[in-house]
Amino acid sequence: MDLASLIGLVGAVGMIVGAMLSGGGLGAFIDTASILIVFGGTFFAVMYTAPLPVFLGSFGAMSKAFLPPVKKPDAMIERMIELAAVARKDGMMALEGQAVPDKFFEKGLQMLVDGADERTLVRQMNQEIKAMKLRHEANHGVIKAWIDIGPAMGMIGTLVGLVLMLGNMADPKAIGPAMAVALLTTLYGAFIANVLFAPMLTKLEGYTLHETTYRQMVISGLSGIAKSESPRTIQDQMAANLPPKQQAKLEAA
Repeated sequence: MDLASLIGLVGAVGMIVGAMLSGGGLGAFIDTASILIVFGGTFFAVMYTAPLPVFLGSFGAMSKAFLPPVKKPDAMIERMIELAAVARKDGMMALEGQAVPDKFFEKGLQMLVDGADERTLVRQMNQEIKAMKLRHEANHGVIKAWIDIGPAMGMIGTLVGLVLMLGNMADPKAIGPAMAVALLTTLYGAFIANVLFAPMLTKLEGYTLHETTYRQMVISGLSGIAKSESPRTIQDQMAANLPPKQQAKLEAA
């Protein structure tokens, strides 16, 4: 669980709800027509922007903002160095069945065992990274659609409310509900974009960058093993991607 995501979301919603309660209660901020226009309309409009499998899959991607896959580069580097020593001593076949931290690492290691040369290994694994980025970008595109369409639906709701208000100027009792629709739809649209989905997109883009860097480090390490480089050289090449404190920890190990 990513505590920053959870605390941030709960805190932001809590501040907004607290302000509403201090102003007299939540009842004034709940309107069925506004909810239908903004939340319902945005949902279906976003669905319209992407193929159905991508749209549905985006909800699983959203969950990673709160439950990100745990990847530890320092632990991966230590394991890579151990495998590099094994390969130099006993040959590539000795890498068969060795435990590794993740599927991407495992696939690359199996390619070495199967006799792939360094160029083939790098080309295929870079293609894997490219495919991963395309999948992530498709999910990010759906989230961006929520950010863009939510406020737009809020504006549509505002116009609907204004039309209702201007069409019932002779009836003072109808002006209040119509004005509520006009204002609350704008509020709901801003909430969707700026509280729910914009921070989520930033977090997921950060995770994509982290995953890309992690995988490039795996490729660097396996490429070094394929070229029979020394474990120390491989460690230095991979550790260059880490913060100074983690680099120092590896060097001291």
